[in-house]
Amino acid sequence: MASEAVYSHRGPMLKKRDDFEDLLEERRNSSDLRYALRCYTPVLYKGVAPCKTNMLKSMVLQSDQLHYVINQVSKETGRATGEVQEEASAILEEMAHSLQLSTIRFFAFILSKIFKTLFRGICVNEEGIQRLQQAIQEHPVVLLPSHRSYMDFLLMSYIMYTYDMALPVIAAGMDFMGMKFIGEMLRMSGAFFIRRSFGGDKLYWCVFSEYVKTILKNGFAPLEFFLEGTRSRTSKSLTPKLGLLNIVMDPFLKGEVFDVSLVPVSISYERVLEEALYARELLGIPKPKESTSGLFKARKVLSEDYGSIHVYFGQPISVRSLAQGRVNRCQFSLAPRHLPRRPSEEVQSFVSDSAYRLVGAQEENMVLKPWVLLVSLLLQDHHQHRGVGQKRGMSLDELTTQVVWLRDISRQYGAFLHWPDHVPPSEVVSSSLSLHRGLVRVSEGRVQLAVEQAGEPGSNLTPEEELLSQAVILLSCISYRNQGLHVFLRPALLASAIHAASSNQKQEVFNSFSFLRNMFSNEFILCPGATVQDFEEACYLLVKTGALQVTQDEVLVTERGHRTVGFLTSMLDPFLQGYQMVCRFLCEEATGSLTEKQFIPAVRKFIIRHLLSGSLRYTEVLSSDLQKNVLAALLRLGAVRKVKGFVRCHRL
Repeated sequence: MASEAVYSHRGPMLKKRDDFEDLLEERRNSSDLRYALRCYTPVLYKGVAPCKTNMLKSMVLQSDQLHYVINQVSKETGRATGEVQEEASAILEEMAHSLQLSTIRFFAFILSKIFKTLFRGICVNEEGIQRLQQAIQEHPVVLLPSHRSYMDFLLMSYIMYTYDMALPVIAAGMDFMGMKFIGEMLRMSGAFFIRRSFGGDKLYWCVFSEYVKTILKNGFAPLEFFLEGTRSRTSKSLTPKLGLLNIVMDPFLKGEVFDVSLVPVSISYERVLEEALYARELLGIPKPKESTSGLFKARKVLSEDYGSIHVYFGQPISVRSLAQGRVNRCQFSLAPRHLPRRPSEEVQSFVSDSAYRLVGAQEENMVLKPWVLLVSLLLQDHHQHRGVGQKRGMSLDELTTQVVWLRDISRQYGAFLHWPDHVPPSEVVSSSLSLHRGLVRVSEGRVQLAVEQAGEPGSNLTPEEELLSQAVILLSCISYRNQGLHVFLRPALLASAIHAASSNQKQEVFNSFSFLRNMFSNEFILCPGATVQDFEEACYLLVKTGALQVTQDEVLVTERGHRTVGFLTSMLDPFLQGYQMVCRFLCEEATGSLTEKQFIPAVRKFIIRHLLSGSLRYTEVLSSDLQKNVLAALLRLGAVRKVKGFVRCHRL
């Protein structure tokens, strides 16, 4: 272990943040129709003219790489070249966007009405917008928003239209194509539709990659996709998917563009529209299929208050600067550009490291609301007083005192916290509890999570049904706590390592930290190869807040530090117990092999039994997301292995 402190790009120091502007303030005071019909003249990359859909498709179909792959597929399958060409054309027809200004104006009008009803404000950092406007004129731009809600891509396009910027071309799943009328409207607003997986379909992959690269190389519009691949139903950042990032970096690596600007965007919701839907999905209840009729049925959400949204456009990150000293681009001159080739290990490592850096930037600029801190405290109180006959909940005064303590710690850890300092803490707490009144109960001056209301007496629910209805409330609360996990993660790993280590020796604590970090690398965003940096950062933060004393040889908890270390340990404890329960299941009940489809239901049944017996206290262990992450970690660590679609346990 290096003795010299090295700190990661996350930068735990306090720093000045950009100011925000509320877009809805003007919308509430002026005509939405005038807004939708106003002059819209976005500036494009190097002043290029907007590209018609048919011209874009023609450029893709004429590309050298696609012709090469068409000939390859023709030889391999024995089909005529013309037939394969027609298939490529059909794939492109199914995939391509078809931007129509009239549809954009329609969405601008409708979304203004909806957003004003749902949200108190949509706050955007103005400096970030100015940086983006400049970047669009200089280089091809790729927007990389976080993904926590269906609203994300609509919100991004709405903001771009508001600031008179070119609407992005957005990678969307095929699910939305099943929505009659709405699917086509999304296509006419810039969405292009891709399959969730291509398997070994090299023709589909080539059409897709050429479509993306043609847009990027010619600067026809900013490109937008979600680096995590799918929505996070837990509000934790997901391990980045590298396929599309590989594609957008390829033109720079091959010298086809001078540079590409990657812009991480952090979208923070005070209250998520899909909170209960996500919780049910995590408990194994399938999500409703996307449909237009389902969209209209969901209109009842318009009667709810969802607080405010903060959208932070991060610093544009130059691919050229990322690649400097990392990638030798001469390797791309050794073969014709149109020949498909697998990325080298050097390029794969570079793309992976860049992806983690970008997701880290998204996390760093997430705006946390007071509710994130409140619910973290209420969850720990709920778990501590889960036993029969124990006094539940916290007094309002006690909760207010504790949240002020946690607010001060989180600020010292570098949290981007939106806390109205001019308002008394008691009012901040009351306002947050009111907004999330479906998840908490305030009675006789005490506050507790509303799990008792999930299964009312006389409802004739079985114990298992009552447990699952309570789990919906708890998993909804946990998703808000998860919004702030990245702030506390490294100190929490260190606190848990101190608890687990056999002594206070620094090397022992580091070894314990390293083990936990490795085990949880599928659960949280932890950059590969940054163990020492993360350990040093955690030490720095806990020393800074007076919780630890760190000498050359020892790591010691101070007298005042026990409260902080206890809070941090409790924050990670549910994850530790979840991993232990899955391992117990594999050792005690998974005799032989299981298919991956059998694994989650079987684990869930095992966990429900232990929750009902009282031998397990953390309901969040029922989350299928956590169970899948445990399986991925065990596969990576070699404790289980996959054999032709089956999961087989080694001796654990």
